Amino acid sequence: MIKGLWGLTVLWLTIWAGASPGVAQPARYRCPTELEPLVELMLRDLPSYANRVISRSRILSGQDSRTSVVLAGRPEFDPLSLGFGQPPPPPTADPQQVFFTTLERQYYRDRMVERQNFYWLFLTKTPSGWRVATLLTRLGTTSQKDPTPPRESHEGIMGQAVALWLRDCRAGAVKP
Repeated sequence: MIKGLWGLTVLWLTIWAGASPGVAQPARYRCPTELEPLVELMLRDLPSYANRVISRSRILSGQDSRTSVVLAGRPEFDPLSLGFGQPPPPPTADPQQVFFTTLERQYYRDRMVERQNFYWLFLTKTPSGWRVATLLTRLGTTSQKDPTPPRESHEGIMGQAVALWLRDCRAGAVKP
């Protein structure tokens, strides 16, 4: 009787822990530890993450804004100087910088406006994975030559999208 109870207990604990008896569990994907592969994966998924953030904010606020992110890309990894006359920090310094652009569309009643927006993302590597340190944004249009001055936007749509993607990546939910 004890042997039978022991077997049932082991079976119950195995199922409770999320494993099926006799079935190997798939290996979890590990988020890249290097900046360039991380950003390449992130930019692939960023439009869909940003569009979900836009949809949620539209539902919560009751706005009828019709904006969508079409593309994210063109990453640049060469850091800029953070002050006048100072050289850029060494590549291993924290935080790491990446520049990227997005193509976004905003629909009005009778027209569509395309915007090319510019992002300067600072990421910090922690023991548990990458985190957003800050995000600067310059908004533009495809017809406008000079984008807006940079503004801090880590709590904006793109900042939230990056943070959500990094969370999913750390959790092993992002596939290569």
